[in-house]
This record gives sequence, C-alpha cells and structure tokens, in this order.
Amino acid sequence: MNVSFDPNVVLSLPVAGEWWTQHRGDSPVVATAIHNGHAARDEVKNLLALSDEERLREEDPFTEFIIRDVPNRIVVHRSRFEVDINRPRSGAIYVRPEQAWGLNVWAADLPPDVIEASLAMHNEYYAMLTSFLAGIERCHGRFVVLDVHSYNHRRAGLEAEPTTAAEAPDINIGTFSMDRRRWAPVLDSFIEALRSFDFPGGPLDVRENIAFQGRGEQVRFIHERFPKTGCAIAVEFKKFFMDEWTGEPHIEALAALRNLILLTLPALVEALGAQR
Repeated sequence: MNVSFDPNVVLSLPVAGEWWTQHRGDSPVVATAIHNGHAARDEVKNLLALSDEERLREEDPFTEFIIRDVPNRIVVHRSRFEVDINRPRSGAIYVRPEQAWGLNVWAADLPPDVIEASLAMHNEYYAMLTSFLAGIERCHGRFVVLDVHSYNHRRAGLEAEPTTAAEAPDINIGTFSMDRRRWAPVLDSFIEALRSFDFPGGPLDVRENIAFQGRGEQVRFIHERFPKTGCAIAVEFKKFFMDEWTGEPHIEALAALRNLILLTLPALVEALGAQR
C-alpha cells in the first residue's frame, strides 16, 4: 500500500491553544511526535531571544506527517522551547544555554509564574499518556510506542560538510532504557522491516544507539510505568527529508517515510502477538 497525499497538507496546523491531539484506534501500536510543535503562548513568545527559524531548526517538523497513518498517535503542538516533554520535569525548561545546544533562548529571566504554567503542561502530558497507554494495555495486553523524532546533521551550516555517515545513520534506534532481552523479537522485527523497505535511492541505513541512545524522558517513563507490557522505541530520523536550515520539505522522501512507518505496523503486531 502506498500513501498518496496533497503536498499542501504535509503540515497539520493545530487549533490555537491546543497542547496536543490524540487519535485512538484498534491497534497495539502507538506513535508519538512530541517535538513536532512550533507554537508557544504569547507570554513565552514575548520572552524568547530566538527567531522562529532558529527554533524550527531544533524542533522536529514533519514528524507528525510521518506517523499520520498509525491508528493510535499523539502529536504535541507546543514548541520544545516552551516546555520539552522529552526531558524530566526538572529540566523541561531550557534555562541555560548548555541545555539548548549552546543557544541563548531567552531575552530576559523567566518569571516563576511563566515557568510554572509551562511545567503544568508537562504534568498533564504524562498524566494523559499514562491513561492513554493503560487503555491500550487493557485492550491488547501489550503495546509498542514509536517515539518519533528527527535530528540535524548539518550543524556547521548549509554549505558545510554534513556529519559523516558513520556517525549519522538515516534512522537511529535508541534503546538505552529498554529491557533489550525482553523486547528483542519486537525490536529486531521493527529494525528488519525498516532495513528491507524499498526506499527511493536504496535501502536506509538503520542502526542502534549511534547518534542517540534513547535516553529521552518519554521512553524512560513508559518502561518504568509499563515494564512488562510496554515497549517504547526511540526512532530518530536524520533530517535528509528536509533542508534543516530553510525548513523546506523534500516531498518524495517524506511520502516514502510515511509509507515506511505504515508498512512496519504488521511486523510489530505480529511480533507482539508471538510473545504472548
């Protein structure tokens, strides 16, 4: 099955004020795009020292599009520069440059009430996630979460040499917090499905724990809360599907990645069922 789509709807624009959107279907597979968002509330925007373009470079645009065919999915619409859902609550606000790739995020000190309002979203997200995944667990017994992100590989500039392929696989699978022995059949089936996909230009380079190790808060939280029933896989796509400096998408690559995720679903469901 191939996905066809209108290039004009690659971006899904949230309703003003939305924190996230949820979609629930009859499947044990869940996908999330928690760094897809770019929106921020006005009191946060007024304090930012970064331009929209600078923020976008460190966000994960188009990850929502890549997971759009997964029946269960969660897409966060707020920028990680307002609150980073994938970091522990104590570090979810980028207060210091070393928390944000050396960037000076703020033009002025953040008032405590602004920080607390941002952290309230972090609290609510994980309360929602717990309830959402408990529902999947009730229906299916076990589940897989694809925690989808993207990463930069041209940090030195548009004209500079990119990060070498040895250090930057097309897809980096992070498993740091995972019980690798327990979930090996599921994880290995997923990786094999990714590698065998007929991607335009040739097979994708898929490796484990190279550019990232899967140390994010969301996968850690899932493995802690659902240690025997929840397999959370951190999936980092190298930004070969877009120009990371201009933000322009490469439509053919994005369409292929959306098909890729869609076509891994049967392998994941089968591997989960075989472990029962």
